[in-house]
Amino acid sequence: MKELVESSGTKVALNEVDVVTTGTMGAMCSSGALINVGHADPPIKINKAWINDVPIPHPGAAVDLYIGASVQSETRGFEYGGGHVIEDLIAGKEVEFRATAYGTDCYPRTRVETTLTKDDLNQFTLLNFRNGYQRYSCAANGRDETIYTYMGKLLPRYRNATYSGSGEISPLNNDPNYETIGLGSRIFLGGAPGYVLGEGTQHNPRNSLGTLMVKGDAKLMSSEYIRGATFTRYGPSIYIGLGIPIPILNEGIVEKVAVRDHEITTGVVDYGVPSRDRPTISETNYAELKKGKVEINGRSVRVTSMSSLKQAHKICLELKNWINEGRFTLTKPVERLPLDTIVGPMKHKEDA
Repeated sequence: MKELVESSGTKVALNEVDVVTTGTMGAMCSSGALINVGHADPPIKINKAWINDVPIPHPGAAVDLYIGASVQSETRGFEYGGGHVIEDLIAGKEVEFRATAYGTDCYPRTRVETTLTKDDLNQFTLLNFRNGYQRYSCAANGRDETIYTYMGKLLPRYRNATYSGSGEISPLNNDPNYETIGLGSRIFLGGAPGYVLGEGTQHNPRNSLGTLMVKGDAKLMSSEYIRGATFTRYGPSIYIGLGIPIPILNEGIVEKVAVRDHEITTGVVDYGVPSRDRPTISETNYAELKKGKVEINGRSVRVTSMSSLKQAHKICLELKNWINEGRFTLTKPVERLPLDTIVGPMKHKEDA
């Protein structure tokens, strides 16, 4: 589509193309799964629960649980976490489940230990609070020692850099005004149909940092597009494959989906500064980042992607095939995402 616009213009592209598919796959820590394990006999009102020794928060009624992707195992530490539990369940593996309770007249059981697969669950719903960042900062480290972050291993004195996101094929870069993406939009999520629930947490469109809240039936998903991950000396996370179709309704949308990597800018940020307002060292764009080099203080520095660009392209093609085969229909959003959200810092007593 981008090449067609460049070679033939927006009017030709509008007449020839009905839908553009977009995709991204990267670490999305604010993800997790809502599960209902069903009632034991006698029934239990779960107070605490673990799956493969990963603590599972209890968000609702007796047997509703939420698996956070970044929660780590009590016995395996950083090596294994909630994201791995989700991947294992999606892959059809058996997991160890245990839960405790204080016991009530109507829920007298105080302990349960068993094994589960996704087929044993009443519901297994991927429910992610913040996915699909429009763009992200490039990370570097100005300290004299190596640091370990959610952006990977950063060598001292700006000897390497990392970045995240798929740039010109990322969903929100192709619909920055949310003309087609909004509440109720049907999407590709983890290899199965999913939906946009609204804007994600820390949604900040004023700074081209839009995010999405999404959901989908995890029983239908594939571990090819949902992968548990571990960042050395940081902790567990999860890689999410996300794709969104954009219907080409007018020339304005054509112009937006024609966006190129060199037009998507981001800052090189010093993650060596332990502050919520880390300093920006320089500016770059996704064309430079994808070439594997970025300039810092007049010096060329190697940069690597924390996202899978290969999988992002595969998601675009997979979603295209679904649409062509009639297995996926587009939906009109019930409500558009906000364009004026303001993201502020946490207030501390000393700030008052």
